[in-house]
Amino acid sequence: MAGGFRRGKRQRTPKLEARGIIESLEREGPFKEWLGMPDLYRFHLVVDGEAYSYQTEDAELAVAVGDRVVFRYKETKAGKWVDRNSLAKAIDPSDYQ
Repeated sequence: MAGGFRRGKRQRTPKLEARGIIESLEREGPFKEWLGMPDLYRFHLVVDGEAYSYQTEDAELAVAVGDRVVFRYKETKAGKWVDRNSLAKAIDPSDYQ
């Protein structure tokens, strides 16, 4: 079967998106999930008063406290988790005029 096709008429739930300014950023880790897997770091972000978690293989993030960011996330029982590779600085076109 070709990739990208799904069976049934079930609609996929849309991704949630958030944007705002990072108020705090904390790192935990490295964690070894299982043998042969690279070390994982967990970051706890507070963006506009909301707490999010982000898990990645990178020890440092490309964003810092005070940066305006945009990202996709999902809500779970354990909290709000940022999707991998979706955390980035938000670009405001009015800043470049």
